[in-house]
Amino acid sequence: MQYRNEIKHLITPGDRAAICAAMKAVARLDPHAQEKGYYTIRSLYFDNYTDRALREKVDGINEREKFRIRYYDGNTSVIHLEKKVKRDSMGYKVSCSLTAEEAQRIVDGDVLWMATDKRALVVELYAKMKGQNLRPKTIVDYERVPFIYGPGNVRVTVDYNIRTGLRCTDFLNPDCVTIPAGEGRDIILEVKWDDYLPTIIRHAVQLKGRRQSAFSKYAQCRIYG
Repeated sequence: MQYRNEIKHLITPGDRAAICAAMKAVARLDPHAQEKGYYTIRSLYFDNYTDRALREKVDGINEREKFRIRYYDGNTSVIHLEKKVKRDSMGYKVSCSLTAEEAQRIVDGDVLWMATDKRALVVELYAKMKGQNLRPKTIVDYERVPFIYGPGNVRVTVDYNIRTGLRCTDFLNPDCVTIPAGEGRDIILEVKWDDYLPTIIRHAVQLKGRRQSAFSKYAQCRIYG
């Protein structure tokens, strides 16, 4: 798998407005967001009884992984199982599709079918649910404004309105109650690229006085337990 460079910044509403205006001038909005200018994401993250994924993030472990299931704009006809792998400031993602029925079976703990599935990622999740006691842990909801730029395979996203399902794992239920994570005002700028970050994008997302952040939406959504 090819690692991609990744940086994150916590930004202000003013930063958000300036960056979105600059990106609109030099890049294009992700086609999936063109109708509204953004899309919503619902993810269900997995962790074990010792909160290994959470602790590795909080403790700053350089090499770590997380499993999640997610869908967009409330559309449960397209669901993705994903494994996100991080090493220092680089990462990669492996994904495969799930049906709504399969996702619900995983949430319900009906997982024996996964052991003989033809999708390697499904089998891997099954093995870690059995060997590491991974279980669905919490729902993370947010809105995203995504931009793409061809040279360098650049993706710039602005995430906001982060909400947590606490210990609710009723992933496919649109009425599952979520509440703001913390004060609910966090806005995250994330920039990803392959071998190089073009100067035009570097200038568009440049922030004075903002340090790179290790912000994690999953960790933020676990502040209540």
